[in-house]
Amino acid sequence: MSTEFNTNSKAVIVGLTDTGEQLPAASGRISTQPGTALEILEASKDAQKNANLISKVTRSGHTSTIEHTVFNLAFQNVSVLVEQFVIEFRLASFTVKSRRYVDFGELGYFIPKFESTAIHDKYIEHMNYLYSEYRDFIDKGIPKEDARFILPYSLYSNFYCTLNARELVNMLYAMIYGRGASFPEIKNLGISLYEQAKKMTPGIFTDFETRRPSIQDVPHFSYKRDDNLIESQENVELLNYTPDASKCVARAALIESLGLPTSQIESIISDEKECAKIIKEVINSKRQRPLEAVTFTFRINNVSLSCLTHFARHRMQSIGIPSLALTNRKRYILPKTIVEQPELLERYKKAFEKTAELYDYFQEKGIEEGLSAYIQLSGNTVDIVTTINGRELLLFMKLRSCTRAQWEIRDFSIDMLKKLRKADPTIFNFYGPSCYVNKCTEGAMTCGKSAEIIKTFKEL
Repeated sequence: MSTEFNTNSKAVIVGLTDTGEQLPAASGRISTQPGTALEILEASKDAQKNANLISKVTRSGHTSTIEHTVFNLAFQNVSVLVEQFVIEFRLASFTVKSRRYVDFGELGYFIPKFESTAIHDKYIEHMNYLYSEYRDFIDKGIPKEDARFILPYSLYSNFYCTLNARELVNMLYAMIYGRGASFPEIKNLGISLYEQAKKMTPGIFTDFETRRPSIQDVPHFSYKRDDNLIESQENVELLNYTPDASKCVARAALIESLGLPTSQIESIISDEKECAKIIKEVINSKRQRPLEAVTFTFRINNVSLSCLTHFARHRMQSIGIPSLALTNRKRYILPKTIVEQPELLERYKKAFEKTAELYDYFQEKGIEEGLSAYIQLSGNTVDIVTTINGRELLLFMKLRSCTRAQWEIRDFSIDMLKKLRKADPTIFNFYGPSCYVNKCTEGAMTCGKSAEIIKTFKEL
């Protein structure tokens, strides 16, 4: 499959560490050779020797050496399917064009290469219909952040990604040979990035094809699949968490700060008020590492595909997102602004019904999942699972329970916080939006309702 209909779609390496492969090669030498760090770096200028050494070192499993080389990528007019795939690589930084604030009505969409002209025309007709509805919803006063739910997963996304060479290698293996390979667009972009990276850093990508992982990219449980599922009634389920979490945090803080004997620490933290004081002190400091001593596992149900990126942007978590080739096209979110307008609500539902019908038609015609994945809408919902430590949860709550947050992720965050406070109030009575935890960080964009919000979260 090619992307000949989308000549403007591309992924380009726009930046590379100025030391290229010199620093990874020097890092491979520093543990076994005499000289200072700068002397070894200065002596590591022979490109061919560097390439040979990097290949030898990484082949033996010491791949951390190539983390010293960093790539900057620009993704231009790729589908949001690509965006969602790439953003799941957590050891990277991303900046994405926001669909909350930018009007996507004229920005275009990705067109796969279909074997049949009739299928191609049907696809184009449906995409144009969806974009027409999106533009009309905005004209009728629906906020962009709600109108976007009827945008298809073919919509063009533009974003930047910065990651080190080790993570780029992992990402390219997944794009070319792993779970991304079943999507022609993702595979083609992966091949393009590989060709660019190989020219820039030949040592890092020596024998890339022959050294690909021999095991499958993801586990397969298709034999356990049940299409007659009963949907959960809860949006948020706290599945598991560290027992006595507040004591774990306080214990870690006192060991790190004072080195007190464990018996003495246990005596101190047995007093709930003292334990709370210690946790508050940790939260008010910049070094909040003791909060990482505890973890919480959530199942989040009925998350819109648009909302996935809000969760995935938090890098310090283990998040499980189902394959977007298996989305149930009949499950979708209902935003309040549309529910309040009966005529638009009927058209909104119709958009999802027609999309589900087109997907079924594609299935009947034997169109592979890698192409029919574009036949889903941003408002379709999935269930995810994530494990987050206490420190990342603090950041999550400060950002996502704020009135400036998108309403869907804000509702999820408040629901999560309620369950966390039941599980361990000593820690989580301190959690909430920035103004509640410490002070508002929104500057000129503040809602100006700090006193009211603080009162609300005290009583949550």
